[in-house]
Amino acid sequence: MKLKLKHLPLLLLPLSLQVNAQEIKAELNKEIKRTEKISYILDYPQKVKGNVPLIVFLHGSGERGNNLDAVKAHSPFTYKNLIKEPVAILAPQCPADSWWDTITVYNLIKEIQKKYKIDASRIYLTGLSMGGWGTWKLAMEHPEMFAAVVPVCAPADRVMGANIDRFKQLPVKIFHGGNDDVVSPMNSIEMYQALKKVNPTATLTIFPDDNHNSWDSTYSDPKLYEWMLSKKKGE
Repeated sequence: MKLKLKHLPLLLLPLSLQVNAQEIKAELNKEIKRTEKISYILDYPQKVKGNVPLIVFLHGSGERGNNLDAVKAHSPFTYKNLIKEPVAILAPQCPADSWWDTITVYNLIKEIQKKYKIDASRIYLTGLSMGGWGTWKLAMEHPEMFAAVVPVCAPADRVMGANIDRFKQLPVKIFHGGNDDVVSPMNSIEMYQALKKVNPTATLTIFPDDNHNSWDSTYSDPKLYEWMLSKKKGE
């Protein structure tokens, strides 16, 4: 009997806490500063008068880290000779063991616009694999910035699907390898099916014989750059 009395206050404790609980409704309103740090390569044309278009390229997971030259692999840099007019190409580098911080990439683009003569109506975004995911994410967050968007072998997530309306005014071309065993082509197929309902001009190209390296088939086609550079915001 003494044992039961000894533990009686502990049994009553949750009830006591519930009775004395207080519901607080409030708002956090505080400016939080963050440091933006990211390495990048900018290929900027020389001896050009006026503003130039900008292609922003986001690499895949294999090019993360500190070897900045790695960002040029598997990219529009490889096929610059196919681009028929002077353009700037911006390729930031994602830190090791990270995914794309699209806030930082957005701020980088804004900084490049301040420092160089960039045509604000002709900024294009493309990326492959992890960079394709970053392409979807950044375009979703800032559709007003880009004249065209090209995700390649890109993972997609539910947040992008839930915000598909954010892409309805964007020219979008999606590319994927039919045999991709790293990122299932269903990622691109499902995004395309959702996007087509709000953006009938969007297209999906599946390269039936390609595995994950569908970036080669994508970026080696001069028609891609012709299409991309033909797009201007507001047209």
